[in-house]
Amino acid sequence: MGRTRPGDAGAKVLQAASTLFYRDGIHAVGVDTVAAEAGVTKAALYGNFGSKSGLVVAYLRERDRRWQEEIDRITAAHADPRARVLAVFDAYGAWLSRDGYRGCAFLNATSEFPDPADPVREVVRHHKTALHGYLRAQLQRREAGRAEALADELMLLLEGAAVTSVVAQSPQPFDTAKRLAWTLTA
Repeated sequence: MGRTRPGDAGAKVLQAASTLFYRDGIHAVGVDTVAAEAGVTKAALYGNFGSKSGLVVAYLRERDRRWQEEIDRITAAHADPRARVLAVFDAYGAWLSRDGYRGCAFLNATSEFPDPADPVREVVRHHKTALHGYLRAQLQRREAGRAEALADELMLLLEGAAVTSVVAQSPQPFDTAKRLAWTLTA
């Protein structure tokens, strides 16, 4: 194994963990496997993340950052708040189909970490709350009175489509959910 430059190990570990955790499940992947896949020592992994839990939190935070970039990129083409909301459904469908329909990484992590006080669950709550907040902010630009309830309904549509798309191995549930969202936001 070649030596890694200082600073490279963390990025390599995070990339390997991202692939392995999403594909195989977090609890199914040990730190030995992540370190080997990244081409670094376990000492480098622990030196960058402190623990497997720290690595899982970093993995989810990085995934959240990338998701936010994706949402910004897709919705930036739309000035109308309703179009931005509907574009989120397109973003979800594209994101999950690109990742091989293993489902929402955040929902998957929630199922593996049942303790609501676990730091992993806090990252998941942050991610879902931010998405809800984005939807609510767009909806408030159209009709402030219903924005909160409508954002709740759209989150149910998004999350339901995410789960159904995994079962179907198809983005089609997002098309259905988007049609329903179009009706709800009319």
